[in-house]
Amino acid sequence: MRARSVTKFAAVIAVRVLLVLLATAGCGKKGETSTSTASPQEKAPSAGPASAGGARVVVGEHGFDPTSLVVPKGGAGATVAVTFFRTTDETCAKQVIFPDVGIKKDLPLKTPVTVDVPADSARTLTFQCGMAMYKGALVVK
Repeated sequence: MRARSVTKFAAVIAVRVLLVLLATAGCGKKGETSTSTASPQEKAPSAGPASAGGARVVVGEHGFDPTSLVVPKGGAGATVAVTFFRTTDETCAKQVIFPDVGIKKDLPLKTPVTVDVPADSARTLTFQCGMAMYKGALVVK
């Protein structure tokens, strides 16, 4: 009878460990540094200032690359175009959300998605995946 209890206990522990591993495998940890495994043709520009015409962000298995963009402030009603390009299905970042301005866009695989973000006042706008595990910032100066 004792051997059966030990076996049952071991099975319960194994199931719990498996559930924890499955729950944490989806997106990674918050605050994880972003690195890109995109090919050179898909690689985003460096995280320096974006051009007046917009910026590009590659969405890979580790989230957004670059995670920080700086764009110039424009006049009343000004927007900046940020193009997101998802390179893999091995990510939970299948959406981009700008919660401060109510923008939410799906990111289909290997399809550029351009988001027009308000750039009429100096501020920092965060963007994130649908589960808020991967985050980035758009700094309007």
